[in-house]
Amino acid sequence: MRTLLLTLACFISSMGAAEEKQLLWGDTHLHTTYSSDAYTNGNLTADPNTAYRYARGLPVLHPYHQAKVKIETPLDFLVVTDHAEQLGVVRTMHRDGVDYTGLGLMDSLKAWVAGTALNYAIDSGDARSLFTAALPEPMNATEAAAGNGLSETASMVPEMMSTQIDIWQNITNMAEQNNEPGVFSALIGWEWTSLPGGSNLHRIVITDGDAKSAQRYQPFSVNDSQYPEDLWAWLEKTALLAEADFIAIPHNSNISKGFMFDETSLRGEVIDKDYAELRMKWEPIVEITQFKGDSETHPSLSADDEFADFETYDRYIQREWQPYEAKPGDYVRSALKRGLMIEQRAGSNPYQFGVVGSTDSHTTLATANERNFQGKFPAHSIPANNRKSPDKSRLSGWSMSASGLTAVWATENTRSSILAAMKRKEVYATTGPRIRLQFFASKDIKEQDLKTASDYQQAVKQSVPMGGELAAQKTSPSFVVQAMKDPVDANLDRIQIVKGWVDENGLAQEKVYDVAWSDERQLDENGKLPAVENTVDTKTAMYENSVGAAQLATLWRDPDFSPEQSAFYYARVLQIPTPRHSLYDAVAMEMERAEDFPDTIQERAYSSAIWYKP
Repeated sequence: MRTLLLTLACFISSMGAAEEKQLLWGDTHLHTTYSSDAYTNGNLTADPNTAYRYARGLPVLHPYHQAKVKIETPLDFLVVTDHAEQLGVVRTMHRDGVDYTGLGLMDSLKAWVAGTALNYAIDSGDARSLFTAALPEPMNATEAAAGNGLSETASMVPEMMSTQIDIWQNITNMAEQNNEPGVFSALIGWEWTSLPGGSNLHRIVITDGDAKSAQRYQPFSVNDSQYPEDLWAWLEKTALLAEADFIAIPHNSNISKGFMFDETSLRGEVIDKDYAELRMKWEPIVEITQFKGDSETHPSLSADDEFADFETYDRYIQREWQPYEAKPGDYVRSALKRGLMIEQRAGSNPYQFGVVGSTDSHTTLATANERNFQGKFPAHSIPANNRKSPDKSRLSGWSMSASGLTAVWATENTRSSILAAMKRKEVYATTGPRIRLQFFASKDIKEQDLKTASDYQQAVKQSVPMGGELAAQKTSPSFVVQAMKDPVDANLDRIQIVKGWVDENGLAQEKVYDVAWSDERQLDENGKLPAVENTVDTKTAMYENSVGAAQLATLWRDPDFSPEQSAFYYARVLQIPTPRHSLYDAVAMEMERAEDFPDTIQERAYSSAIWYKP
């Protein structure tokens, strides 16, 4: 492996010349002042134009303390995804009041009461109570959706539809003004915020259409339906109307109470071939990491994975606190395994998706960097506001993860090219660092096939990239994986390949393989790789790149390959330990540490999987 690793490493420096696709970095999930929960939590000023300016590298004013802030490395694309529900309504009501024209006596009274309560909550600094009141009561998601399950506050003042139409036009016009094909892509999108009984079933919707196309429709919201199938049906119809394409991206499956990747639909129907194919048409990718935690896997679901307990988030979005319980339908790895099992029964896999990372920032600022983290809500940018509260239901800024980013292998930096890459799943996620990752496979790649840049280019062209399928064969496919560190971040610890399959007894299995690593470590007698050295100084929140590697690469074959078994493989790249944002805050406040939160983390990248089909 050492010889091959060095052979492949020489190609990494010439990767750009050897590839027809370029690697683009972006955030596919971000909220501005037009999202009602962002506004009630203190984002009173920062609009989509601010978001695009920040993403492009321009200095902007922070919406909470109004200090100048700037991203360290600009993005290549950004999707502003304000909530479709009450789009811009809270902001308009607080700033402009309510237009009572055409309202009857009772509707006027309701509007006045709602507006008075809203203004008092925001002006007194107690908008959290208003936000909490809009959350659902905890209950079974299937039952909640069947009974609508929406709070009265969530459907407040429906007469303000004209406001939402105006706001949508503003949002789409700002995207158009900031879109510069070939330089920066401002994609149009929104969030569909289905939350039946506190089960997070949210989707981000993205289109490759322009403002003119997007202004032919109003974003689909939970006021239209809480069922994902109804969203897909709407996308099918609206794609023709808008003359554009769409995708929907599930996010925060980790707090879905098992319903995001269930064995049945939300209506309680067993997943069949038609459902599976429709879901994969509109939901080819899933958000695996973001501020509200990591959704790859959980220690209780992957007991043999020493790195499974990463940025675990345990708070449901609901009115009352309840203990967290990890379920297979909550996590990406479990879903990938479940998809293989459903495919054996139904003939199609509803969970054969790729992965992306996003922030879910509500500050308008795409900050996924630990040392430049601005928090989920504006007040979280102040370290003193992030201390853990004794109230279990109260959110701490340190509970959030400074994550993540989407990496896209696209033919060009345009809306259509980026969406096309997402649909073919040639995308991957990182928890913040810009780790350059390539993962592809073929029936039989040999070391001599990778000796020159032109040989490497030919191997890439003839192979299946991440997100693709391998056809049946008698021996293990050849997997090529290579990773390069973020130029301004930490070195790499190791590359792992995660495999999932269904055994001869019909049971889903998984295994994590260490396939390339830094330094002179050796596998022990149990096949375990010793941990990389931790160089973080917790007193200064500094680390050294004296350990780890700037780049890692290898050619790997599955030693446990079975030609008759369907399987998936994805790459996971780990950095060496670095300071967590909570430690940066603690050092700034001259605290010994951020109590109950880790001092260090190992940032990572997740590739989309490659599937083997016998």
